[in-house]
Amino acid sequence: MRAVEGPFALTHHHANTDRIFCLNEAAERQGLHRGMGYSDARAFCPDLQSYPANLQEDARFQRVLARWAKRYCPWVGLEGEDGLVLNITGSAHLFGGEDAMLHDMRARLSRAGFLSRIGLADTRGAAWALAHHAPGIAPPGQSHQAIAALPVMALRLKETVSTSLQRVGIRTIADLVAVPRATVTRRFGREVLLRLDQALGGQGEDISPVPDPPSYQMRISLPEPIGLAADVQAGVERLLDPLCARLKANDMGARKLELTLRRVDQNAQSVELRLARPMRDPHRILPLFERGIREVDAGYGIDQMRLVATQVEPQPARQITHVEGAPTDKLDDLVTRIGNRIGLENVQRFLPADSHIPERSHIIAPAAWSEPAGGWAVVRDRPIRLFAPEPVAATGRTPPRHLRWRRMALAVERVTGPERIAPEWWLPDDNWRSGVRDYWKVETRQGRRLWMFYTPQNPGWFVQGEFA
Repeated sequence: MRAVEGPFALTHHHANTDRIFCLNEAAERQGLHRGMGYSDARAFCPDLQSYPANLQEDARFQRVLARWAKRYCPWVGLEGEDGLVLNITGSAHLFGGEDAMLHDMRARLSRAGFLSRIGLADTRGAAWALAHHAPGIAPPGQSHQAIAALPVMALRLKETVSTSLQRVGIRTIADLVAVPRATVTRRFGREVLLRLDQALGGQGEDISPVPDPPSYQMRISLPEPIGLAADVQAGVERLLDPLCARLKANDMGARKLELTLRRVDQNAQSVELRLARPMRDPHRILPLFERGIREVDAGYGIDQMRLVATQVEPQPARQITHVEGAPTDKLDDLVTRIGNRIGLENVQRFLPADSHIPERSHIIAPAAWSEPAGGWAVVRDRPIRLFAPEPVAATGRTPPRHLRWRRMALAVERVTGPERIAPEWWLPDDNWRSGVRDYWKVETRQGRRLWMFYTPQNPGWFVQGEFA
């Protein structure tokens, strides 16, 4: 999305109302805050611009950002819905110190168009407080002094608890430290002291790193080089079984597989298999490798084999009932075999489209990325052959008794119609600029069954199709 000038907020439907999910600094200066009702926000700020939040895409991007952050340290976790937490112990010196590391983070995020707030301290709680209320670095051993003047909400407390503390005069973290611990626990619960101890280092707090995505690859090293296609096929079979078991455990299916064969001279050859549907059945996948393996030049022998699922898609388990049995998937295997020879994109199928215009009543889609659809829902018959309109010399609103088409003299025996089809005004199509068309089904004595139309606005007859 492009940058927005002025107050802007993302909204989310929660608790039966639209609320502010995220907002920019211009909106914050107008007195708006997270969780605020959208109608109230518009009352405070009439020029507020908004857009619905996409929580799923935000979560996906947060994980992408977590993988990027591993350039600074291997221990990266998620912090809420819009933050990251990093344990940079032992890695700051690789970037020239903590100041240089944070400067590099800000610069890279700024070049990507992000506004970041970064805090660094000895504890996770103190770093969170600095990032949200006073971005910067707390010197080693001085986290207490760095966050003492910050409001109590910087301790990651619930809004209701934070409001209760402020009502009794406890507004900053320093004020909270000065209150006897027993009094705080008795009046506000144990969570307040837990968050305080976590920020000051009295209570440990672990970081749960984001797990790496599962790796779908298998490798086997051979004690003796092999060169026969049957031996390579047997090796692929040994690799496919554990790979497909891992795919099944994660409810995934492979769409693209790459087999790398390393020869004894250190050269490698690859066999790529693109599948028409996600698969994880080794017995179905193995025969599909035969053609590629036969074309491999083994040289002086192959001593290592590596199989990787380079592209995977979700493939949840299917319920088999007495009505619907196990799928055969023979068509998918055929499309895969043909597609690996001529390209999966070149194996196409016709699919019905939601349009009453004859030329737009279907689309052509690659069979590997589409599902077979039902028949065309039409009230009247449509010709099996459809072509560009061809003019016919005739006059009048009804089909002529005799006509000449494609150098053939035809005598009309029977006509059915008309069927009026109006153009779709919202779609640009020069062929339909002449207005409505009156279609007729014309049967001739010579056996030709034509689909003709008449254009009332610009009188003329045309043939556009032929029935079987």
